[in-house]
Amino acid sequence: MTVTSTEIPQRRELKTALPGPKSQELAARRSSVVAGGVSSTLPVYVARAGGGVVEDVDGNTLIDLGSGIAVTTVGNSAPRVVDQVTDQVADFTHTCFMISPYEEYVAVAEKLAELTPGDHAKKSALFNSGAEAVENAVKIARYATGRQAVVAVDHAYHGRTNLTMALTAKAMPYKKGFGPFASDIYRVPTSYPFRDPEGMTGEQAAQRAITMAEKAVGADQIAAFIMEPIQGEGGFIVPAPGFLAAIADWCKANGIVFIADEVQSGFARTGEWFAVDHEGVVPDLVTTAKGIAGGLPLAAVTGRAELMDAVHPGGLGGTYGGNPVACAAALGAIDTMEQDGLLGRAAEIERVATVKLRELQAKTPAIGDIRGRGGMLAIEIVKPGTKEPDAELTAAVAKRCHEQGVIILTCGTFGNVIRLLPPLVISDELLLEGLDVLGEAFAALG
Repeated sequence: MTVTSTEIPQRRELKTALPGPKSQELAARRSSVVAGGVSSTLPVYVARAGGGVVEDVDGNTLIDLGSGIAVTTVGNSAPRVVDQVTDQVADFTHTCFMISPYEEYVAVAEKLAELTPGDHAKKSALFNSGAEAVENAVKIARYATGRQAVVAVDHAYHGRTNLTMALTAKAMPYKKGFGPFASDIYRVPTSYPFRDPEGMTGEQAAQRAITMAEKAVGADQIAAFIMEPIQGEGGFIVPAPGFLAAIADWCKANGIVFIADEVQSGFARTGEWFAVDHEGVVPDLVTTAKGIAGGLPLAAVTGRAELMDAVHPGGLGGTYGGNPVACAAALGAIDTMEQDGLLGRAAEIERVATVKLRELQAKTPAIGDIRGRGGMLAIEIVKPGTKEPDAELTAAVAKRCHEQGVIILTCGTFGNVIRLLPPLVISDELLLEGLDVLGEAFAALG
């Protein structure tokens, strides 16, 4: 496949040790003015990025297998995104859609109505971040149903605001010391095939969750059931087939709003427009962000028109929500996905990478599981011969890859999962080279 062109040479090249001297100078400046609670995975400072590489201020080019946590799906500085943004900036940068609206917001809402699952009438509201989208989806569900309780699942990640921290399952670093959290949030087990009892089906895992929700909360008290169709920070957990459908059916039967949090898994990332499409599930509300706008801050709640219209005028919004420049970027990013066949490219990445990862698993006892869909793949690392998580080895493998010029990310409730999120415009050659470096890291660290 022909991938998006870029002026940056598409190769890994290390001219200095990492971090280089200019990155070290910037790190020293940062230490005196940037809050310590804001951390960075790699101590290198970026000058340019495009295609499948990131170039730092010292001239080193690194293979990008992270996409800024699934944001630059179409690559950094994708031509259509750049063109749309440049034109929009020249026209105007802001008016606030709640004051004097503009076409770009409407055009994004039209694309969301077209692309999100289901053929029912849909409407959208635009925001700035995934956490904002999730928070507003909960507001809409509570308003429309007149109920208060919200059910989330184990290993969930939904954001860093007070409400979304309550929905998030992992304490460190997301919740520790930041409470008290929003009330009427309840948690039930999800489907985690690698760690569930052997032979448990998706339907059985769903019934386990439903039983807990009914006993602990009561179906008639629940406004919304929210989950990521493929969990992100929790470990790229793909539920067993049938789990999502059974949950969605139960929600429908009980007047519960089923919210699919597609912030990380949406917009072609998994080889479909949205991860729920793999299961044929149609949510009531879908939250999106990250890959929607090629790197600019934009998010959305899209859902059934009757739900989206339930809230009184003025009840939804925000000063920057649906900013015209971010909307222009989204239109350029979606056009890139459609015109360049990036859904198919995600499926190709899965095929190419999975072969390599299975070969690596066969000779690496510490790899307990390989999973994921499209360009959203994961390696779960355990103590050999067990399912005991090995967070220490996971961190060491990631660190070695970083030192060798490959950007990879870790995740998981137990800190033992390597997640791969390459830009969908990456070449096979760069992808395979990055995986070779990953394999060398495992070999070197035993």
